[in-house]
Amino acid sequence: MRFKSHIFDKVDWWTVLMYAVLVIIGWLNIYAALFNENYELMDFSQKYGRQLIWISIAFLIAIFILFFNWKFFEGFAYLIYVLSLLSLIGVLLFGIEVNGAKSWFDFGFIRIQPAEFAKVACCLALAKFLSRLNMSLEKTKNKIIATALILFPVIFITLQNDTGSALVYSTFILVLYRFGLPATLLIIGIVTTILFVTSIIVSKIVLIVILSVIAIFFFIISSRKLRELIIISSLLAMCIGFIYSVDYAFERVLEPHHVTRIKVLLGQESDPHGSGYNVNQSMIAIGSGGFAGKGYLNGTQTKFNFVPEQSTDFIFCTIGEEWGFIGSTFLLLLYLAFLFRLLYLAERQRSVFSKVFGYGVVSIFFFHIAINVAMTIGLAPVIGIPLPFISYGGSSLWGFTILLFIFLNLDSYRLQVLR
Repeated sequence: MRFKSHIFDKVDWWTVLMYAVLVIIGWLNIYAALFNENYELMDFSQKYGRQLIWISIAFLIAIFILFFNWKFFEGFAYLIYVLSLLSLIGVLLFGIEVNGAKSWFDFGFIRIQPAEFAKVACCLALAKFLSRLNMSLEKTKNKIIATALILFPVIFITLQNDTGSALVYSTFILVLYRFGLPATLLIIGIVTTILFVTSIIVSKIVLIVILSVIAIFFFIISSRKLRELIIISSLLAMCIGFIYSVDYAFERVLEPHHVTRIKVLLGQESDPHGSGYNVNQSMIAIGSGGFAGKGYLNGTQTKFNFVPEQSTDFIFCTIGEEWGFIGSTFLLLLYLAFLFRLLYLAERQRSVFSKVFGYGVVSIFFFHIAINVAMTIGLAPVIGIPLPFISYGGSSLWGFTILLFIFLNLDSYRLQVLR
């Protein structure tokens, strides 16, 4: 633990300032989304009142984290990871179901979602593993271990029926790529995603013909030996097999509402009163804000509850309606500055552990911001993840705060670390 008078030494105040501004913007817009003239500003029975309590606790958590020596987080990374997995298993056994996902502990006065904290634990464990001496992701054994560290929480969160939170972990592939994962695997991931989407939009026969033409082209420009023929034919067979497996994933793996949302997003179905209702109302709210917005507390789409989940996953449409293009752009630029600042901090770390953790933090925030904003304007499927520091909720706010301030703690020690 650090001495009390030194806990703020070397802390990056630019990042702290942006964090504080985002939290304040979040509370102001939660208040706007739930505004009712019959309730007082400090009514703690309302969500905006409770959010003030969550914010106060978040500030205390942030200060508390700064008391720790950075070695604590590296030394206990695996233990924190295991405890996190136990909490994910525990919520499957003893948790309650909210909006179809059994991912909450109910303590009466408060509900806690372990998945929001599991991201921190996974990030710590991955940083601990990748910072070992002579660690190389070119070795198959290391690839398997790193993948397992990411997949274990994904499995338990998926079993909770919280697919959106599970998808956040896909962003760790960027961290692995930054620290030595061969580009081939990243290319395979991109090709797989493209095949997944095109197999939904395009007829399977047409897609197979296109892939066959591409395969013939690559064979012609190769040395045209038996070895190339076998490799290209095998890749073509794998692609065709994957195309037909998409139907299985749609019918057996994904939930029906997820399938409908993906098809609506890709223009295969139109369901403005069902699965497409949230996005449709969200886009109407944002569009009605125009250039300068309707003014604070004057949003009609949000005030009259046209937009479901307007204080949580769809809080961005409240900003778009009341603050317009100017307010939305300001928020996105603030997020952009926040991400670039974190990227700068990550790159300047001398410790591999701190650097890996820093890139994990950037990746998680980037995924949440990009997907949340994209889903409110109809560019991504609705997967139910919060906008960092803006959306209502104690678990998400505390989880993001812990993630950020552990990194700021590590950064404050960077000059004392030899490796």
